[in-house]
Amino acid sequence: MLIPHDTRIALDMVVDLVNTAPESEATDRLADVDALYRFVQDHSVSGVERLSTGDLLGVQGVRGRFAEIFAAPDARTAAELVNQLVAAAGTTPQLTDHDGYDWHVHYFAPGASVADHLAADGGMALAFIVVTGEQERLRRCEAPDCGRAFVDLSRNRSRRYCDSRTCGNRLHVAAYRARRKEAAG
Repeated sequence: MLIPHDTRIALDMVVDLVNTAPESEATDRLADVDALYRFVQDHSVSGVERLSTGDLLGVQGVRGRFAEIFAAPDARTAAELVNQLVAAAGTTPQLTDHDGYDWHVHYFAPGASVADHLAADGGMALAFIVVTGEQERLRRCEAPDCGRAFVDLSRNRSRRYCDSRTCGNRLHVAAYRARRKEAAG
């Protein structure tokens, strides 16, 4: 599946934002304005200068909407949720070539809040996934103690864990030890 660079960056941001929520982590990793500022910096969100508690609450709301899209039972439901999200964000597509990147599309209006910015760009990236018939690639880790969101970009759509080196490996080692114990017992 060929995903444009800016769409991939937006999908990574969506996944990371969803994974800041308390249900995928022990604590809310987006609990204050300083955490939001770090998130914005880590994801090189352009056009953000000052952040407030209102911005934090807005982004937490967008995070919840993204989580709903990951949990959507089918493409029609996901499409309806994406449509609501990008409409509420006041999507305004614009071509841009900033910070050393070639031409790409920003979907947020100039001067948009950080929540609208993330909702528009992330929502359009999720729209790309739905439009290409790949909604089932929006997944949650199958490790019993994890549940983190991820986008399965494997060729055959077979990825089950958010990270094969941690969750996947841990479960494979546990299964191996259980088989060895059963064989020895």
